[in-house]
Amino acid sequence: MAAGETITSSEYISHHLTNLVLGRFADGHWGLAHSAEEAKEFGFWAIHLDTMFWSLLLALFFSYLFWKAAKNATAGVPGKLQNFVEIMVEFVDNSVKGSFSGRNPLVAPLALTIFVWVFLMNLMDLVPVDLIPRIAGWLGVHHMRVVPSTDPNVTFALALGVFVLIIYYSIKIKGVGGFVRELTGTPFETKSPLLKPFFFVVNLLLEGVNLLAKPVSLSLRLFGNMYAGEMIFILISLMYGAGWALGLFGGALQFVWAVFHVLVVTLQAFIFMTLTIVYLDMAHNEHH
Repeated sequence: MAAGETITSSEYISHHLTNLVLGRFADGHWGLAHSAEEAKEFGFWAIHLDTMFWSLLLALFFSYLFWKAAKNATAGVPGKLQNFVEIMVEFVDNSVKGSFSGRNPLVAPLALTIFVWVFLMNLMDLVPVDLIPRIAGWLGVHHMRVVPSTDPNVTFALALGVFVLIIYYSIKIKGVGGFVRELTGTPFETKSPLLKPFFFVVNLLLEGVNLLAKPVSLSLRLFGNMYAGEMIFILISLMYGAGWALGLFGGALQFVWAVFHVLVVTLQAFIFMTLTIVYLDMAHNEHH
């Protein structure tokens, strides 16, 4: 938004909740949406540039941090970075040992990646809501959301990645027949040839819903909590323009919410990681 431009509270909220979207307009040309209404014209193939930028930037930061720690690792007295990385690795490793009963060398690195990456994306919610968007505005970028996990495209992409692994290992460990039996043979069983087709359909519906609920619950839980946290920060920031008394109260409220939100940020990353481990453990077991 232009400097000095006066906007209403609803416009302020809408602006902060609108992504920088690239897409194809109805007339065929590609461009950036300047409002939420324009972004709707792009349909399914809209590209949220700010979400992609920040999520990839945080992924590179995470990769560089752990690569540097591994490169400079020593058997002697470890530095602060090595200490931090070792604590993280040990924490995730203990979580995997406590929740995963099978053997799969992919699970621990995947859990570590999910926990740290989701944590970093969530942590962006603690950046003052006007700071980066205002800097982006000075550079001519009209919208800039900096918390990737408040975008359902990110949370659903992560959850669908986990879902693909669930299907893959379910079929790999149990075979196609075993996977199909798991979906159609429980929870109701019968030896009657007349009732088998009925129970087949009922079990498939129940187990199918249960299977599809995993990526949906994973994604919506993370998205909902982080979106709510972002909205509260935006609402608190409105107090700064309502007089010095409300401004002081808003500052105190923002500090309290930020301290509490650190727990939410960490807890949501931990829950996403833990559920991923549990779901993969279920995929490796014959019965769940």
